[in-house]
Amino acid sequence: MGLLKFLQKIEPDKKKSPLLHTLYDGFFTFAFSPNSTTKGGVHIRDGMDLKRTMVHVVIALQLCYIFGTYNIGHQHFVALGVHTGFIEAIHLKLAYGLIQILPIFVVTHLVGLGIEFWYAAKKGHAIEEGFLVSGALIPLIMPPDIPMWILALSVAFAVWIGKEAFGGTGMNILNIALLARVFVFFAYPTTISGDHVWVSTFLQPLTDPEGNMMYTEAGEVMLGSMKATAGSFAEYGWWHLSFFNGLFESMGLDTFQAGAMVVDGYTGATPMGIAAKGSWEDVTNVYTTSQMWWGTIPGSIGETSKPAILVGAAFLLLTGIASWRIMVSMILGCATMGLLLNAWGATEFMLVPWYYQFYIGSFFFAMAFMATDPVTAASTNRGKWIYGFLIGMVGLIIRVLNPAYPEGWMLAILFMNVFAPLIDHYVIEANIKRRAKRSAALEAASA
Repeated sequence: MGLLKFLQKIEPDKKKSPLLHTLYDGFFTFAFSPNSTTKGGVHIRDGMDLKRTMVHVVIALQLCYIFGTYNIGHQHFVALGVHTGFIEAIHLKLAYGLIQILPIFVVTHLVGLGIEFWYAAKKGHAIEEGFLVSGALIPLIMPPDIPMWILALSVAFAVWIGKEAFGGTGMNILNIALLARVFVFFAYPTTISGDHVWVSTFLQPLTDPEGNMMYTEAGEVMLGSMKATAGSFAEYGWWHLSFFNGLFESMGLDTFQAGAMVVDGYTGATPMGIAAKGSWEDVTNVYTTSQMWWGTIPGSIGETSKPAILVGAAFLLLTGIASWRIMVSMILGCATMGLLLNAWGATEFMLVPWYYQFYIGSFFFAMAFMATDPVTAASTNRGKWIYGFLIGMVGLIIRVLNPAYPEGWMLAILFMNVFAPLIDHYVIEANIKRRAKRSAALEAASA
C-alpha cells in the first residue's frame, strides 16, 4: 500500500507532461491490477486486463527464448567443428547466444515501444499493450545475424503501417510480428533466406581475382561479407575476447579462440532448405529426426525446438488465452494437404512423409503464437475451424510448391488474416439464415 500511495502522489500532470504521464501510466498499470471488477450475482468477477493477457503470451515464449539463445551458440560452435556435443561448453554457447540475441531484443523494443509511446502521448491516452507480444515475438522469428538497421526498419514499418495506421492495438488486420518479418523478406531477402543466414557470426576472407586471400598493411586477413561457409572466420569482439574470456579464464573454463574458422564441408543449410532442393533422404543424411524434433538445427531463433514451443502452446491453452480450435484445425489442414501431396508425388519434396512436415520449418511456432492472435484471427467458433484449416493447407502448398520460398506459414497466416472477417461474415450469415428457418418452422407448426 505504501508503494501505491507513493506512486499516486508523484503522478505527472496529463496536460502539462503528456509523454511523462504516458510512461508513468504504463508502469503503474503494469505493476498494479485494476481496482474495479464486474460485480453481481449474474456476473463473473475478473481482474484480468489486456496487459495481463499479453503477459501470459510473453511467459509462454520464455522456453523458446532460453533454447533459442543456447542454440545460437551451439550452431556457431558446430560450424567451427569444436564443442559439437549439445551440452559441451555450455558457458560459451550461452554467452555467445546472449551477445547475439540481446541487441535484437533491445532494438526491437526501443523502436516499437518508442513509436507506441509517441502515439500514446500525442493522442493523450494510455500506452497500448499490443506491442508486449509483438516485441517478444519479433526477435524469435529473425535470423541471429540480422543487421540492426534492417531490424529497426522492419519494426517501424510493422508498427506504423500495420497498426497505428489502422487505429492502434486491436484495430490491425495483419499480425504485426509477421508483418515485420515479411518486410525483411521482400525488402532485404538475402538477410532472411538461403543457407548462410541462420548461423552466426562469420566473415568471409576477401580474395583477389586469382583466389588468393587479401591482407591489410598490418598483415591481417581482410574480411568481407558475413557467411558461414568453409574458411570463414569467427567474428569475435570485446565482449567475447575480453569480458567473457577474462571471466572464463579466472574459472578455468574454455574460452573463445580468436581466428577460429569454419570447418571444411560445412554449409549451414536448414532441413527445409535441403528438402526443397533434394529428398527426405538428403535431409536425414545431415540431420536426424531427433535433432529436428528437439531443435538442435539452424533456423530462426525461436522456431527450432518443438517441445519448447508445445509447452508454451499448452500453457496458452490451459490459461484460455489461445484458441484450441485454431491449433487443432491447423494441424488437420496441414496433415490433409500433406497426405494429398504424398499421393500426388510429382516432386521429391511432395514425397516427404506428411508427419515429418511438422518436424521441419516453423509450423508449430506459427500454430501456437501467430495463427492464434485474437485480433487478426477469425472470432466465431466455426470460423476458427475454417481459418485454421485453410492456414494449414495453404501454408503447406506454399512450402512445397513455391520454388522461390520453401516455407509457407508466414504468407499463409497473413493471407488468411485478410480473409478472417469474410469468414466470420459468412458464418454469422449462415447462423442467421438457419435460425430464421427454424423460427419460421416453429411459427408454421404453431399456426
